[in-house]
Amino acid sequence: MFAPNKDEVRRFLCRAYQLPATQLSPIETIARTWIEKHPEYHQYLHDAEVACTLDFPPENGITNPFLHLSMHLSLSEQISIDQPKEIRAIALALQQQYDEHETQHLMMDALAEMIWQAQRQGVSLNEQDYLTHLRTLITTPLAFT
Repeated sequence: MFAPNKDEVRRFLCRAYQLPATQLSPIETIARTWIEKHPEYHQYLHDAEVACTLDFPPENGITNPFLHLSMHLSLSEQISIDQPKEIRAIALALQQQYDEHETQHLMMDALAEMIWQAQRQGVSLNEQDYLTHLRTLITTPLAFT
């Protein structure tokens, strides 16, 4: 399993932002798509070495742009290969109510919750809890401002 460290992820995202589109790999192209949807993060992507030194503690109230973009990539991959099984159908159902970006942000909250619970409890990720949480999003109307 591919498990890049924090600096590798940040360098990857900076590269995806900086390279001409014609030089991007398929996964970098997906990353660039999400980067383009988040212009508020562009300021962090100009210099990979500086990016590796940045810290985004939650108490500062600033979303970690690298984590956020990485979660978009994770969800895009999960949906594209339908793993866990049913995630693609859930995403498509949500896209009947929300656009792709809003859908991913909703799903991202469920993904973050699953990761947090596993870390807090010192257990493996619970795929069924994740899917259960995602399914509830379909029937719970939310308002975006």
